[in-house]
Amino acid sequence: MISAREDEWANWMRASLAGDGAAYRVLLEAMSPILRAIARNGFARAGVSVAEADDVLQETLLAIHLKRHTWQQDQPLGPWVAAIARYKLIDHLRRRGRRLEVPIEPLIEILAQAPPEETISDEEVRRLAEALQGRQGEVVRAVAISRRSIGEAAAGLRMSEGAVRVALHRGLKQLATLYRLENA
Repeated sequence: MISAREDEWANWMRASLAGDGAAYRVLLEAMSPILRAIARNGFARAGVSVAEADDVLQETLLAIHLKRHTWQQDQPLGPWVAAIARYKLIDHLRRRGRRLEVPIEPLIEILAQAPPEETISDEEVRRLAEALQGRQGEVVRAVAISRRSIGEAAAGLRMSEGAVRVALHRGLKQLATLYRLENA
């Protein structure tokens, strides 16, 4: 069963294909909130910020515009539009990659807790860093000991910059715990 909205959209699309620009504008304006919601929901399910939803909306509207001649007028419009929106969302997420968004506030808290008069020698950092296992240890040694930038460490360890930041944050937190235990 076709909904009233679906029927209305299909009629506007048919009119636009026949050259009615006003019907096409009304169609795009009516679809935009729904397409934006699809993008936002997709970003939320993927666990990423919904801030880029309007980018996906624009890509979807452009794809609808460029491919509108492929819609079969005897078929429902909704599934055709939803498929385009879904594929544009997937394309956008793939281009975006698996960037992690890590808040800096927890690291600031950890650093703020250290008394200012306490300093740790490079040798002590090296010794403590040896206790760290896996990627955390590699990242801490690359950034804190070898003094590589986040980008250099990411490239050298074949990790994303976001993953390096996460591992560094966790590694520094572990180092602080180890230091406190030894000096308690």
